[in-house]
Amino acid sequence: MSSTFPRERRRPGYDQQEVDRFVAAARAAYDAPGRTLTSADIRRTAFTMRRGGYTTRAVDSAMERLEDAFAQREREAAVRGGSERAFYADTRRLAKEIIGRLERPDGRRFDRVGFSRIGYSVREVDRFAVQARSYFEQGSQVPVERVRSIAFAPKRGGYSEAQVDLLIDGLVETMLAVR
Repeated sequence: MSSTFPRERRRPGYDQQEVDRFVAAARAAYDAPGRTLTSADIRRTAFTMRRGGYTTRAVDSAMERLEDAFAQREREAAVRGGSERAFYADTRRLAKEIIGRLERPDGRRFDRVGFSRIGYSVREVDRFAVQARSYFEQGSQVPVERVRSIAFAPKRGGYSEAQVDLLIDGLVETMLAVR
């Protein structure tokens, strides 16, 4: 299978075979009426890093477009299928959970890892939480691309990465649902 992704020459990139297999499976799932791949599956996909692999920026950009296409299709299917009300009720429920987490005080939004372990910088996550909260409460413009690509510095005793990542996933899902 030929690919349009450029390859890294000096740095590691995404494993070519993994990317090619995933893209082929995504195309097949998109074209199939009973597809099993979802926008959330795409968002959570990770590839192994290999020397001479595909450029991460190019693949990440393609993955974002794929996720957008699947999310739009899921929203359209909910509307056509008469479950639009349920789709948006689920989105509202998720948004309320996110807002509840974001309303917690600085330093207490997420569990902390032990002091000897590495988590996300509490200060950086809390700063981002203020921006995310304003998205919900004041309609601030927070591009979904920024949320997808957010990176927090590692810090001893920081916030639990798994919890923060789950909130980021939920935030992206909510943003795509109301686009």
